Amino acid sequence: MSQTNSADLDLLIDAARNGGACAMKWFADPGEITEKSPGNPVTRADLETDALLRNILCAARPDYGWLSEESRDDGSRLSARRSFVVDPIDGTRAFIAGKPHFTICIAVVEEGRPISAVVYNPVLDELFYAEAGKGAFCNDQSLTVSKCQHLDGTRMLAHDGLFSYHGWKEPWPKMHTGSRNSMAYRIALVGAGQWDATLTLRSKCDWDLAAADLIATEAGAIVTDTAGQVFRYDLQNTIKPGVICAGPALHALILERVRKSLVREKNS
Repeated sequence: MSQTNSADLDLLIDAARNGGACAMKWFADPGEITEKSPGNPVTRADLETDALLRNILCAARPDYGWLSEESRDDGSRLSARRSFVVDPIDGTRAFIAGKPHFTICIAVVEEGRPISAVVYNPVLDELFYAEAGKGAFCNDQSLTVSKCQHLDGTRMLAHDGLFSYHGWKEPWPKMHTGSRNSMAYRIALVGAGQWDATLTLRSKCDWDLAAADLIATEAGAIVTDTAGQVFRYDLQNTIKPGVICAGPALHALILERVRKSLVREKNS
């Protein structure tokens, strides 16, 4: 199985680099922008990159299922032993704005969990990748999550305003905050130890998370929803209720605060 996983990872790396090259053709001018739903933009680059990735991956592994943000869910992922979970451009708003914070995300999922994964930032040429049980890497450098154990001074990737949200039971301590539009990129950066944690209370989907989940987990992080549950990527419903990603000690501190505040909101 390990040889098969390694062959899959090689395939994902090749596909991600090709997908990145496709997206970069549109980076200076994304062309026509439409909305799949209010506030959910899609560009020609999203669609072309999705088609390219599907051609590469499905031609190489025709028996694998398929799930992508930009493709109709044909249900193949629910019956196949292994499936590709793909976001051709995670961080479309950053892409449209010309910011170097979007990624090409590809994972192979088996029994609900990712076993091979790539998150690629083509602007910065950062290639994050992992294989289950073999660690996580960026451009061949091994990744290790931060050992931060205190909220005070934490380097936290989160949307502006999250920590002034009225529902928190107690104020958060002073932290160094920042944001990246790509959720996968945020999680990968935490796995790389460049940031200590990332938190969102907003729902995310399988394609936002599967690849980065494995990378951060293999780097020693804990990746869960806001109830502390590990994600599964073989469910009918692809929506996940928020994300916490951090090293074990810090994850526990963040989870405790989130649980208290969500229970308070539910009971108010």
